[in-house]
Amino acid sequence: MSGPRVLLDPTSEQRPVQRERVSRPASLEGLTIGLLDISKNRGDVFLDRVESHLTERGLTVNRYRKPTFTRPAPVELQQQIATECDVVVEGLAD
Repeated sequence: MSGPRVLLDPTSEQRPVQRERVSRPASLEGLTIGLLDISKNRGDVFLDRVESHLTERGLTVNRYRKPTFTRPAPVELQQQIATECDVVVEGLAD
């Protein structure tokens, strides 16, 4: 793949906000990893496997679930994840 990568916002924003990418941590050791299930069919199956791999490595994992995939996560859930986790994996599935 050549050229800059374009990340698309899956929400229906007409003019998406430009955001700088956050740099990735050098290691996951000592970090709390959040796994966010967006409530789409079989997303939990994918995240179960991810959680299994991470916990086998001795990493700390917290699980979260959005009430519905049709809307952004409630602000309270976003704040909870932000305060409890260092990194997040969001499971998108169909």
